[in-house]
Amino acid sequence: MSSKKNNYSFISLMKSKRKINENFLNSLSTLSLEEIIALKLELSVKNVNNKLYNFPLWSAFPNITRDALLRYAMSACQSKRDMAKFLGIPINKFNDILKKYKTERLFNNE
Repeated sequence: MSSKKNNYSFISLMKSKRKINENFLNSLSTLSLEEIIALKLELSVKNVNNKLYNFPLWSAFPNITRDALLRYAMSACQSKRDMAKFLGIPINKFNDILKKYKTERLFNNE
């Protein structure tokens, strides 16, 4: 990612992969973040008889949330520096975090 304007859009990415459509987005916009997370968790456990034993959900959730924040920041901001400011972290720490989560790969089809 350079310092130039990015054309990243997570919505566009998901639409291009045919994972979402406008009807889904309209329904999603009526829900709170907490409702969306609860629905996703409920859907996730259906195939395992409502049990997520041995999955450290409580300790994994901060990383899941940070990954979602990075994806949104890439859609909303124009540069790495803007993303770091948006997230409230120094640029050098942001670069380390971006490498850890490999978020750029998502948008570069790697």
